[in-house]
Amino acid sequence: MAEPDPHRTTLDVYETRAAEWEVGRGAPRQEESKALGDRWRAEGALVGDLGCGPGWHLPALPDGSIALDGARAMLDLVPRHAPASPRVQADLRALPFARHSLDGAWAERSYVHLDRRACPLAWWDLHRALRVGATAHLGLFTADPATDEDPSTDPAGVDHGPHPGDDFPGRSFSLWDEALLGHVLEGAGFAVERTAPDPDRSRIAVQVRSERTLADTVGPGMRLLLVGLNPSLYAADAGVGFARPGNRAWPALLAAGLATVDRDPVHLLRHQAIGMSDLVKRATATAKELRPEEFRLGFERLDALCAWLRPGAVCVLGVTGWRDATGDRHAALGRQERTLGGRPVHVMPNPSGLNAHTSVADLADHLRAALELGAAVGPPSGAASGAAPGAASDSGS
Repeated sequence: MAEPDPHRTTLDVYETRAAEWEVGRGAPRQEESKALGDRWRAEGALVGDLGCGPGWHLPALPDGSIALDGARAMLDLVPRHAPASPRVQADLRALPFARHSLDGAWAERSYVHLDRRACPLAWWDLHRALRVGATAHLGLFTADPATDEDPSTDPAGVDHGPHPGDDFPGRSFSLWDEALLGHVLEGAGFAVERTAPDPDRSRIAVQVRSERTLADTVGPGMRLLLVGLNPSLYAADAGVGFARPGNRAWPALLAAGLATVDRDPVHLLRHQAIGMSDLVKRATATAKELRPEEFRLGFERLDALCAWLRPGAVCVLGVTGWRDATGDRHAALGRQERTLGGRPVHVMPNPSGLNAHTSVADLADHLRAALELGAAVGPPSGAASGAAPGAASDSGS
């Protein structure tokens, strides 16, 4: 018999107890929603309340803000608070918005119901939906409100699970270490503008700005993580890494049999378990614009990401970038002594069209070698397996 889906179970709680929830709980962070709402209203912004619940925050947001939730019963309560708001039932990981169509997003205690390992891809989707420069509010958990435990003391138990003593039992939550949260949000294409922890540090409000960059496509169970130097402005605007026609990364992935769809990083992750990230997230016209400290900080971010998600292996596309990130001026192509998060690293040539002396066939060979490296080393002890978790409830805690 299949294991119960904790996301479906969470949704069922909200579907069956929505009216009780509305009466028994109140809207947190009303001052923040009013302040952001006033700012968005002055800008004439189109805003989504993502995981709106009964719609408590919608009156503070601009008129006509979109009410989105995973529970139909919650959306049925929205007209009591915001009769002019259009209502949409949808999954936070598959937002039904066109690229760059939202000017702002309010998400108070909604992403808390996603398995933490599913959040990077969910925030890739949020970054896709927000215009460059748009602001979003994320209300998250940083410790267990019932036990006030520090999540860092129990890293295996914070990706997803119930809260002891939950008065609406059956729900599941994710808990964030603040340092890891910062790394993941940067990887998702956001700059953190403001953080506001609750006094007991069990919850945190994070205000982020969508940057002109590429968001990571990463998740649990990756066979391989591909790491570029940094996004070009062309790739950032296209929303796809290595997007320029002359770049050989995608032709090499196809030739190696590691990709079946051209220039689709989400398909690559979901169907081939191959993720994509960058040493530096800032998009530039040329790599010469990058500062040395950006490589060091980028290495720290990737080290934390790989220690958490534990891909089979990491493949860095460009030896010069790897040398800059590690300080090893003698690093050569192939397997490296240095690891990322304890996972083995293979360095291959840069697939840019400017590196014309390296053929697609050579690049494909390197990609196969990187994948074989991960298979030969094997998964780390206690590694998580499987694809990203299923659909989530979006109604808050």
